[in-house]
Amino acid sequence: MNDARSRELFARALRSIPGGVNSPVRAFKSVGGDPPFIAEGRGSRVVDVDGNEYIDYVGSWGPLILGHAHPDVLAAVAAAAAHGTSFGAPTELEVRFAETIRAAFPSMELVRCVSSGTEATMSALRVARGATGRDKIVKIDGAYHGHADFLLVEAGSGAATLGIPGSAGVPAGVAGATLVAPWNDFAAMARLFAAHPGEIAAVIVEPVCGNMGCVPPEPGYLGGLRALTEEHGTLLVFDEVMTGFRVAFGGAQALYGIRPDLTCLGKIVGGGLPAACFGGRADLMGKLAPLGPVYQAGTLSGNPLALAAGLATIELLRRPGTYERLNAASARLAAGLAGAGWVNRVGSMLTAFFTDGPVVDYATAKRSDTARFGRFFRGMLARGVYLAPSQFEAAFVSLAHSDEDIDRTVRAAAETLRELG
Repeated sequence: MNDARSRELFARALRSIPGGVNSPVRAFKSVGGDPPFIAEGRGSRVVDVDGNEYIDYVGSWGPLILGHAHPDVLAAVAAAAAHGTSFGAPTELEVRFAETIRAAFPSMELVRCVSSGTEATMSALRVARGATGRDKIVKIDGAYHGHADFLLVEAGSGAATLGIPGSAGVPAGVAGATLVAPWNDFAAMARLFAAHPGEIAAVIVEPVCGNMGCVPPEPGYLGGLRALTEEHGTLLVFDEVMTGFRVAFGGAQALYGIRPDLTCLGKIVGGGLPAACFGGRADLMGKLAPLGPVYQAGTLSGNPLALAAGLATIELLRRPGTYERLNAASARLAAGLAGAGWVNRVGSMLTAFFTDGPVVDYATAKRSDTARFGRFFRGMLARGVYLAPSQFEAAFVSLAHSDEDIDRTVRAAAETLRELG
């Protein structure tokens, strides 16, 4: 495989960008080698600057559920851009976007737009603290909710990939307000509430963990969290940045029938452009300025290009049979990867863990053979399949992935696993 141009660009990047990448998850530190520099994407494929083509299961880390450069999304962005790129003032698109989100997620009675998932989770938890008058929040061990200081305690995603237990630069006092419980361990969560009565403002969870790899909730776990938080006057916050419009049209809360108090959305709602939002009960969202005392603002919040892309994407996801097709393709891919070890899948997100036993939380995910995964990753890349360069991330199937793409991927996996022995 020719990679001369990518290696040249990476050498240049190292002189100007920390680590040569603008997000740690793009680095190949845990799998070895240097990252390919992508030149273009069409449908299910990306092509790097050296002309190598890959079937892409990263999908910009989840947003591209329609595939790359979908013509309807491009047309929507072009039409919006023709009228201007940003105004810092209200637009009709913002109203249409909020109405669309409310219709798809009934728990989100009021919606505030932001530009990233980090902003959404940070702001939702500020609302939770402002509304309850409490300081402590609970997160899950190995879950990643963006890079706000108080959410980098025992975080997953890039931190897990790089073996970083937290982050330098986070004051101890800030981290001390964050409590941590294992995923799928309801008894441990209940013990935290017993140990901190009247102190916990919110519990934030990915209803399907995606940043320790894909790890679904055990039956009854989310319902237990809903009952426990209600009992203690604590808010339940769903981080559906990854799962929103991914595992079902109304997200994981529709799939599992749980109504959170606040919800954070990102990735798919921007259709491949930077957009996110958070929302929830009207009495809680009414605490936000200009209605209430909880301040949050953003110059590019509700950017018309991003909202146009998001609305076009959501409209296409409404079509009958969309999620049935996604789930069928994803199930075929998951079955084809079973030889790797243990495969978890929810909808069109999945992870093949290089471990023999079931993966139900971060502790069991960490039992994976990451060195073997690294060799598998490189073998798949050499065969034209682009996976996330980390054992602790999910793969994403898009509507652009054809039966031929899935078959080719499964054959590549079988060949690579035979090569590994």
